[in-house]
Amino acid sequence: MPLSEHEQRMLEQMERALYAEDPKFATALEGSGLRTYTRRRVYQAVAGIVVGIALLMTGVIIPNVLWVSVVGFLVMLGCTVLVVTGWRKAPKPGEQPVSGSAGGSAPGRNRQRRSMMTRIEERWQRRRDEQGQ
Repeated sequence: MPLSEHEQRMLEQMERALYAEDPKFATALEGSGLRTYTRRRVYQAVAGIVVGIALLMTGVIIPNVLWVSVVGFLVMLGCTVLVVTGWRKAPKPGEQPVSGSAGGSAPGRNRQRRSMMTRIEERWQRRRDEQGQ
């Protein structure tokens, strides 16, 4: 069940207060979760790139084993994609992830758009009410 806007604002205020009062404790708490998972995934992908380079070089050095080079290139390509996508998804220190799940950010963006549309509609309604009176 998603938090209401009021609850989200209260949570953000509490987080800011925690960072202001005890930055070391807040940093220790933020280390768990999506940021740590993403960092670990990026490190694993970098290790995969190194393995891919080794396979590529092995396939070049050993004659008649071209398929090893192809596999090494594919491993490097896949791991590079993981590094780039993982790096973009990683939240900055002190920043909340866009959505509650690690799967994607589309629901969070959708919710933001809806709330923005609601605010625009409310402003429009206020203007109409003010002009009508």
